[in-house]
Amino acid sequence: MRRLAILLALVLAGCAPRLAGVDPSRVPSPDTWDPQPAPIEWWYVSAYLPEEGLAFHWAFFKAYAPEGMRVFGLPARAVYPYPMHAAHLALTDLGAGTFRFLERDDFTRPDARVRVLGSPLRLAFDDWRLERRGDAYRLVAGPLDLWLVPLKPPVVHPPGYSGSAETGRMYYVSYTRLALYGRIAGRQVQGFAWMDHQWGEQLAGRRVGWDWFGLHLSDWSELMLYRVRDLDGRVKVTHASVVLPSGEVRKLGPVTMAPRASWRSPASGYRYAVAWEVAAPGLRLRLRPLRLAQELRTTTTRVAYWEGPVEGEGERAGHGVKAWGMGEFIGGPWPR
Repeated sequence: MRRLAILLALVLAGCAPRLAGVDPSRVPSPDTWDPQPAPIEWWYVSAYLPEEGLAFHWAFFKAYAPEGMRVFGLPARAVYPYPMHAAHLALTDLGAGTFRFLERDDFTRPDARVRVLGSPLRLAFDDWRLERRGDAYRLVAGPLDLWLVPLKPPVVHPPGYSGSAETGRMYYVSYTRLALYGRIAGRQVQGFAWMDHQWGEQLAGRRVGWDWFGLHLSDWSELMLYRVRDLDGRVKVTHASVVLPSGEVRKLGPVTMAPRASWRSPASGYRYAVAWEVAAPGLRLRLRPLRLAQELRTTTTRVAYWEGPVEGEGERAGHGVKAWGMGEFIGGPWPR
């Protein structure tokens, strides 16, 4: 019996995927949008459309069993060597004062039809899909029926990844400004969107927390800000990148992100910093949320986080600017 167990373990280990984390010495290409052999990976599309009073956040996750997890005494990745998938969609209608959250996964729904393909990129979860069509992207998910056309080339956020050795790292590439047009909940819309691809080994929400902004500025630049903290609230890493009107990306620093107001969720008990002052050389911004009750309590990824539209104003490079976009602040594991 013992020999059989050892033989089974060896066979299963041979089926386990060969996954790679982040190598800090290797900067990825900004064109890396195809699926990668990483422990965890996600694609985000988000937008705040001020003239429409609408905002949305769509996310697609691919993840393997965590390193060190065991099932029946065997490595979980050997027992189940396939990735699991989840998708989230949050839609805010500021005019109506409503917030809608939808999610799906293929670990509680093994009959789900999931496709994760590259060259060209195609992510599909039943009838939700994000796919590349020539130089554009098509996003169809629930109330979203949209085209996304990059107005600037993709960028790698310096130094090529987010996080640190202590918090875990994620390679990080973005389209920071895409023209968006189509329909949301049957309404004709247009504006700008932001699209991310991250892959690596950081378990955001389970082991670390995020405070993140993706912002469009009125001077035709874009700003990415984030800080990573442990679940006790200690800030471990803070980074900022600016994408100039030319499309060139630069690291901003040193940067400070100072919370100025918070909101406590009556459902989860988590307190989220939602209004901020941001400062870096040549930059000063005041940011505020447009709606407070924006918490997503997920049953798929088992994480509670705040996701919603933000606005602000300040100065960049000596000139006054207005800022608008999305903020994401992770509370932690859900249920607690």
